[in-house]
Amino acid sequence: MIKEFKSILINKNATVKDAMKQLDKTAEKILFVVEGDNILVGSLTDGDIRRWILKEGSLNDEVKDVCYKGTYTVGSNYDLEEVKDKILKLKIVYVPIIDENKRIIEFLIWDKLFDGKIERKHKERLEIPVVIMAGGKGTRLDPFTKILPKPLIPIGDKTILEFIIEKFLGYQANNFYISVNHKAKIIKSYFEELQPDYNLTFLDENKPLGTAGALKLLEGKIDKEILLTNCDIIIEADYVELLKHHRENRNLLTIVASLKHFDIPYGVCEISEGGILKNITEKPELSFLINTGMYIINSKVFEIIPTNEAFDMTDLITSLIKTGGKVGVYPISEKSWIDIGEWNEYKKALEALRI
Repeated sequence: MIKEFKSILINKNATVKDAMKQLDKTAEKILFVVEGDNILVGSLTDGDIRRWILKEGSLNDEVKDVCYKGTYTVGSNYDLEEVKDKILKLKIVYVPIIDENKRIIEFLIWDKLFDGKIERKHKERLEIPVVIMAGGKGTRLDPFTKILPKPLIPIGDKTILEFIIEKFLGYQANNFYISVNHKAKIIKSYFEELQPDYNLTFLDENKPLGTAGALKLLEGKIDKEILLTNCDIIIEADYVELLKHHRENRNLLTIVASLKHFDIPYGVCEISEGGILKNITEKPELSFLINTGMYIINSKVFEIIPTNEAFDMTDLITSLIKTGGKVGVYPISEKSWIDIGEWNEYKKALEALRI
């Protein structure tokens, strides 16, 4: 029986990096850390890994040092109604059944316990406006963008812009602002004919203002945070959890950053003064946190943005840091970020989304 759950089991000596790759492969977003003959050590979610990264923990550390040790388990003589009440309260998808030696012998699963009658992935409401930057020329997607504006390039039977908006509609978001400049009339005409049932407001840039510059148009109109995203990315994340993270850490601006792994196909030499070889690492894998182009931003930040001037997000972030404003990072996995802003990545996105 336990063989059926191999995809959500991970050895305690595996690295955090290994766990991230395995989590990307499973839709359940949880792993159970085991040793020996499936002896339970703890559980591991993307949230556990995120907290580890933010504490400057290494991706090469073992998962036994990162996992949550208080995992909810039951013995073979469990009370079914009691278990149901517990998993509804805690929103647990899997409950390990363990023996007296903490060996996992089976799992209780939400879908089977409730026979599909109770939805297990209820999403909380994203209560803040979503701002989508759609004013760029999209030159990386030539020749499509010589005819169509980038936001209207198709992803299956929808446009990129619609595809992005639908991600937020799943969180009951209802207020959207779209900044436009290049081929703005075409974008507006498209949505005028579409007649969406959500609130949509266009922010007209009379000249290219950069990602942050267009936000000045919102000054005085919004008195809380906004979620800002570029129109050429798809982020698979819990946007409500992102907002909670931003608020709990009292950030003025939070960057959604994706871990990117790069394999160097050569031996890398480390040298000391005088060209003496200190060490050689064969085919190392390097990992970086990459800015995805999605942010949570407090509305009070708008006041430091210049009026009607080009101002990029890097300008805004640098200004905030210089003045002591708190800028945070919300890490996500590599597979949680899909970049559709250039041809190679666009083709990969269609494959990843199975379109």
